[in-house]
Amino acid sequence: METQVKFYDKAEDEKLKFAVIISRNQGKWVFCRHKDRDTYEVPGGHREESENINDTARRELWEETGAVEFDMIPLCVYSVCGETRDGEYLGEESLGMLYFAEIYSFEEELHHEIAEVIITEQMPEKWTYPHIQPLLMEKYKEIAFDMCQDL
Repeated sequence: METQVKFYDKAEDEKLKFAVIISRNQGKWVFCRHKDRDTYEVPGGHREESENINDTARRELWEETGAVEFDMIPLCVYSVCGETRDGEYLGEESLGMLYFAEIYSFEEELHHEIAEVIITEQMPEKWTYPHIQPLLMEKYKEIAFDMCQDL
């Protein structure tokens, strides 16, 4: 079964398992590369036990980019079902929260699991999750466009 991504306006907080943060810095995209991979990804990760999902997003953004000053807003809930990057099959829908962050400053040192952070005008050619992350970027652009129309 191929990977399926769906978007929702909201979900019960306790069902949210991860946070993913589309990020920009001075008009450019921010992506990271895990030390064990040669692919790039949007910062994000799994929620720790008893952690608030907004705290998950802040922690993951800091851990994966070194961001220390930023503004962040939740965009929407999304789900993933089907095959993962590692070929693992997710039989049931797994829910997460999609955020947007504008990053103003970074720490000098990266955390142990991240090999590189890139700040670029272009989308990566090699995504870690190619069936998921480009769809998240498109959803962000759609939501941002709608927000601008409401101004």
